[in-house]
Amino acid sequence: MSKLFEPIKIGKLEIKNRIAMAPMANLGHVTPNGSLTKRAIDYYVERAKGGTGLIITGAVKVENEIEKLKMPSFPCITTNPTQFIETASELVEHVHAYDAKIFVQVTLGLGRSGAPGFLDCEPVAPSAIPNYWDPSVTCRELTTKEVERMVKRFGEAAHIAIAAGFDGMEIHAVHEGYLLDQFTIAMFNRRTDKYGGDLKGRLTLPIEIVKEIKDKAGKEFPVCLRYSIKSYVKDWRQGGLPGEKFQEMGRDLNEGLEAAKILEQAGYDAFNADAGTYDAWYWAHPPLYQEHGCYLPLTEKLKQVVSVPVIVAGRMDIPELAEKSLQEGKLDMVCIGRGLLTDPYWPQKVLGGKTESIRPCIGCHTGCMGRMFIAKPECCTVNPAVCREKEYEITLANKKKKVMIIGGGIAGMEAARVCSLRGHDVALYEKANRLGGHLNEGSKPDFKKDDKRLLEWYKYELKEQNIKINMETEVDVDLIEREKPDAVIVATGSNPLKIDFPGSDKDSVAYAAEILEGTKRPGKDVLVVGGGLVGCETALYLAKQGSRVTIVEMMGELMAAGEPVPHMNKTMLIDLLKFYKVDVILNAHLMEVLDGNAIISEGPAKKRNIKADTVVLSVGYTPEDKLFKNLNGKFKELYHIGDSRKVADFKNAIWDAYDIARTI
Repeated sequence: MSKLFEPIKIGKLEIKNRIAMAPMANLGHVTPNGSLTKRAIDYYVERAKGGTGLIITGAVKVENEIEKLKMPSFPCITTNPTQFIETASELVEHVHAYDAKIFVQVTLGLGRSGAPGFLDCEPVAPSAIPNYWDPSVTCRELTTKEVERMVKRFGEAAHIAIAAGFDGMEIHAVHEGYLLDQFTIAMFNRRTDKYGGDLKGRLTLPIEIVKEIKDKAGKEFPVCLRYSIKSYVKDWRQGGLPGEKFQEMGRDLNEGLEAAKILEQAGYDAFNADAGTYDAWYWAHPPLYQEHGCYLPLTEKLKQVVSVPVIVAGRMDIPELAEKSLQEGKLDMVCIGRGLLTDPYWPQKVLGGKTESIRPCIGCHTGCMGRMFIAKPECCTVNPAVCREKEYEITLANKKKKVMIIGGGIAGMEAARVCSLRGHDVALYEKANRLGGHLNEGSKPDFKKDDKRLLEWYKYELKEQNIKINMETEVDVDLIEREKPDAVIVATGSNPLKIDFPGSDKDSVAYAAEILEGTKRPGKDVLVVGGGLVGCETALYLAKQGSRVTIVEMMGELMAAGEPVPHMNKTMLIDLLKFYKVDVILNAHLMEVLDGNAIISEGPAKKRNIKADTVVLSVGYTPEDKLFKNLNGKFKELYHIGDSRKVADFKNAIWDAYDIARTI
């Protein structure tokens, strides 16, 4: 891993290694005046402490008057400069103490990508175009004078950034279809003033911005550009999948490379490069269905036309991939986002040769971006301490206790890990012959490899901590009374929901777990009953294996019930189902299974016969809570966590376990 730890220069600024923290929004960790909270400061400092060479903050608004957001949402550098400098300077000083550098990412705004819940004004854009989230709303076209005022604000922002001690600035963004990007893309920009027209005209705004910053801050103040090389827009609010042939309506590769040359000449000192827009959000925020290193084919080409450093994210958290990409010259600096949420000490662990101890990102977005879009603060599914590093820090318990944990699924393993770190004497009991619970079948599809990595990480952690594991042991009251634990944690998980219908006992009927595990083999024609996340992923898995698949779902859309599936994951999964020709029947339910087919109902008087060699049931799970009910009231310190308490998702299981274990 020698290349990762070579120093690199952006302009004249030297950075100790080639690992950058990708900019990620700080929603939920902002003061009413647009400054960073103590939680946000602790969050960034933890990543600097873990060995990251360059920290890039989440987006900070350059102004909040022309495009006004409800506060506190995004930080704003010019709303209250004095308070911003006070909080930001504390952040910078702590980051510098760990010999890391830090750039503040400053954004022009959201434009048509502004979710109505964030806006305290009508949405604005370069031209009168539809809002992404609500196409019935037309954005107000910004006037030339308004745009010029916004440019001047970047000069003010540069002064404030320097006063706070930041080492440089990243401009957000000719990337992801945000406001500045909208000015550069012909699909969104229909202006006839100096900010419109041909490619050079549409690049006038980002050129004016970098010149304003350099004029006010000096030529040697590093300015990086967040930059999407290719948009992947197939149509309004419709992205193009990897490998799919379509006509690019946004910025195509050739224009992306030409624009980069113009922008480098204008004065940008580095490109933080990726792909996608809101219309293709699963490129800008790649979910588990995207390959690790998904931007590398594009950034390799960008490297051939620019001479300044190219920083690249895109699921680059596999150490071997990061090092290999640097060695092959596909990028100059590795940018890690969610991988540094899950494990802030990624750089130190790589440098120390302990890559197996890196807690992996599973690409779910549930605890980070997905959480922010339901008005909850940023965190992480597999690391509940994100953005609450001090409050959720694991410390030694005042009194060592004997803790019995019943259930070796994800909740039980997390509880065992944290209790052990706190110094308790931990014993884990699992009635099956393997650890992992639903992680086992859930990690079978090729696009769920990171779930497998998470399972292996838990096994590694339990082994490293010498936790006593009792396999094939079913716990009852007698066993607990013999062992005399001080605390009992019940994490017995959940079971597939059983439904009864004519033909439910046929061999052609299987549960999703049986298909994923391979204990039952699917036929050529498969009907998946249930269009939740598990049903949709099982359908995709089967379609990729060559089956003709139909999903039948009672509700009016897929993945509508239960925990919200983050937008980028949901839209990509739906697009993949279409790509692999999975039929979807909504507002319908299964009535009967016959030999070779199934009967579904689409209304009181409408029945339909579906060809089906195999019927796969994916209609939810029920808590396995019988043991807890038997134990309740019999033991002083008894806890109930994970699916056996409430069926939800991995986040619920891990957070339950962490919350309880860190306080025992």
